[in-house]
Amino acid sequence: MNPSHDDSIEALLRRQFEGPVADNGFSDQVMQRLPTRRRRATWPLWVGVLTGAAACWICMASVPLLHAGWRDWRAGEPSMAAIGMWVAMLAMSLLALVWSLAESRER
Repeated sequence: MNPSHDDSIEALLRRQFEGPVADNGFSDQVMQRLPTRRRRATWPLWVGVLTGAAACWICMASVPLLHAGWRDWRAGEPSMAAIGMWVAMLAMSLLALVWSLAESRER
């Protein structure tokens, strides 16, 4: 459907709607017999997070720029390596935030 026609179609449907269809309580009985929703397991999420962090650590452990950035950051010296490291972490965090917000809107 075209979004520009949504309001007119909704108004037409509301004018034609005469109320709920009489089903002698069938819908209520079905809703009461439905099983309760199970909680999602959170362990796959944490396994994925830890695996990703470990893989990132293994890949980045030999990068000299990362070592220089950590050394300068601990020393309190704002070098290009330290600033680049912080910008990369900020970008990854923002990307994860935007992705999680986009995923939560779809559900």
